[in-house]
Amino acid sequence: MNTKRLIILMGVLALSLALFAQEIEHDEIVVNIEVPVRVFDKDRFVDNLTIDDFEVYENGKLQKITACYVIKKTKIERKEEKEARMAPDVSRNFVLLFDIWEYFPKVEKAIDLFFENVVLEGDSLIVITPVKAYNLKDISWDYQDKEQIAEQLKKIVRKDTIMGNAEYRNTLRELEQTTSDLNAVEGIKSLYGSGSSLPTDDANSLDYILQKYRTILTRLNYLRDVDEQELARFAELLKDRSGQKIAFFFSQREMVAQPMPKIIASLESRFQDKHHILMGLHDLFSTYREGVSIDADKIKKAFSDSSILIHFLYITKPAEYKEGILFKEHSEDIFKAFSGIARSTGGLTESSANAEASFQKAVTATESYYLLYYRPSAYKRDGKFKNIKVKVKAGSYKITHRSGYIAN
Repeated sequence: MNTKRLIILMGVLALSLALFAQEIEHDEIVVNIEVPVRVFDKDRFVDNLTIDDFEVYENGKLQKITACYVIKKTKIERKEEKEARMAPDVSRNFVLLFDIWEYFPKVEKAIDLFFENVVLEGDSLIVITPVKAYNLKDISWDYQDKEQIAEQLKKIVRKDTIMGNAEYRNTLRELEQTTSDLNAVEGIKSLYGSGSSLPTDDANSLDYILQKYRTILTRLNYLRDVDEQELARFAELLKDRSGQKIAFFFSQREMVAQPMPKIIASLESRFQDKHHILMGLHDLFSTYREGVSIDADKIKKAFSDSSILIHFLYITKPAEYKEGILFKEHSEDIFKAFSGIARSTGGLTESSANAEASFQKAVTATESYYLLYYRPSAYKRDGKFKNIKVKVKAGSYKITHRSGYIAN
C-alpha cells in the first residue's frame, strides 16, 4: 500500500460533505464573534470569573463583550447577557486522529478513558486512522454500550495502524539495514547483521551504500509528507460543523537509524582522498534535512477560523539501542508545525511516552470553558484574518483561546 503516513492528508475527504451541512452566516452590519476561552490557575480551571473580568481585543483594539457563558461539558452552568441573547450550541463533535505506525497499549487505555469518562450519549465522533475515516454521528447506547463500542474501536485502530503504515515501518527497517551495511564497511559487525555482500574496502561499494541510504530516506520523507491542501480542506469542513469541535491528535515521534558519529568520522578519515565519499557522508549525516513543507501560518489561521480545539498528543517512545546505530530524532518539523496549530486553536501540546496520561491532561483542560461573544467595531467582510487576544483584568492566569477568525 503506497500511502503517505500522515492520516489527515489522504483520508480526510472521506468525510461526507453531508456531515457538515450547517453553514455559519454573519450579518453584514451586526455580528457577534464567538470565542471559547479557558482560564487556568496552574492546572485548575478558574470558574468564578464574570463578563466584567474579561477584555477582548481584535487586531489590538478593545472590543465590546456582549455575552458570557460558563460551559461544563454540554451544560450551560451560568450566563451573563449584556447586549445580546445568544443561543450557544453546546453539542460536542469529537475527532480522534491517530498518526502512529506502531500500536501502543497506552493508546488502548486512552480509548477506554474516552468512552468511560468523556463521551456522552448524543455526542458525535469521527475517528481517522492511517487507512480511513469512521463517522459515529449522534452516538446512542440503545444498541451497544460504551464498552462494546470501545472494544470495536480499539480493534479498528490496531488493525488500521498495522496495515496502513506497513510501508513506513518497512522503510525504517531498510534504513537500519543500510546503516548496518555502512558499519560493515568500517568493520563493525552488528549482532543484527548486514546483508551486504559488497567488499568492505571498496570506495565504490561505500558510495553505492550511501546512494541507497539517500534513496530510502527520500522515500521515507515522501511517506511522511504533509498535504497542505488537504489540511486546509479539513479545516474548512470542520468550520461548517456547529457546536463544540474537539480533536485529539495522537502523533508518534520518529527515530531514524544512522551510523554512530565515531563511525562516520572513521569513514571520513579512511576515505579522505575520495571527495565524493566525503561529500556524501557530510550531506547525509551533517547537513541533510528535508522537512515537511507547509505554509504553517496559513494552516494555523484556517484551523483557528474553524473554531476547532486541537490537542496535539506527541508519543515519545524511547529510542532503541542497537550496536553501532544511532536513532536520531526525525520529527522536529512535525512537532513544530502541529504544536503551533494546536496553540492557535487554544489547544495543548503534551509530550510523553504515556499516551493515556497525555490524553487525560487534554481531557481535563477541555471539559470546562467560557464562551464569550463580542461585537467587532466596524466589521467588514474583507476576507482578512482578524487577530483575537483575550485578557483577564486581574490575576495571573494561563489563558487559551483561538487566535482569530477570517471575516468572510
